[in-house]
Amino acid sequence: MKRKILILLGSIFVLFMIVLFIFFLVKGQPSKWQVALGGIIVCSLPILLIFKKNIPFNLPSIVGFYLFIFCTTYLGTIGDFYLKYRWWDSTIHFYKGVYVACVGITLYKLMIPEQVRKDTSHWIISIFVLSLSVLASVLWEIYEFIGDLTFTHIMQLGGNKDTMYDLLCGFSGGLLIAIYAYFRKPKV
Repeated sequence: MKRKILILLGSIFVLFMIVLFIFFLVKGQPSKWQVALGGIIVCSLPILLIFKKNIPFNLPSIVGFYLFIFCTTYLGTIGDFYLKYRWWDSTIHFYKGVYVACVGITLYKLMIPEQVRKDTSHWIISIFVLSLSVLASVLWEIYEFIGDLTFTHIMQLGGNKDTMYDLLCGFSGGLLIAIYAYFRKPKV
């Protein structure tokens, strides 16, 4: 079932991004076709999981990934939500913090054998989840910085203030899940 949904979602998103790529290429809008091209590549990556015997991520993680890509590439950049709605950027960064922290819990379950997990401190899972979320926020800000230097000039419109808000939102999302993981550790 997971495999079918992964193929279906991946195919729909890749086709959608291909249509956008062609549309904006013909229209002569390089900043938008470049985003669509990036969307094609990023939406294709999870499809590689079908070659694994067991897909390590649960359905909410897979759907959450495609939701994030849709909100950032299509709505955010192509649909200009980043420019139209001041709250959009912060919301996306908060969601990313939550999402990456949840993926961190999944990675923890995959990488740490169950018998070892029983003796693992509540703090370890919380720190791991929060650290992964903060790392993702930092890497995203590096991506925005490099993107502004090379292609666009709209990713960091607010400069340092925008970067700090983004990092704080990503941190807040990760902290929320880290606290959840701390108190729910036996069930995480």
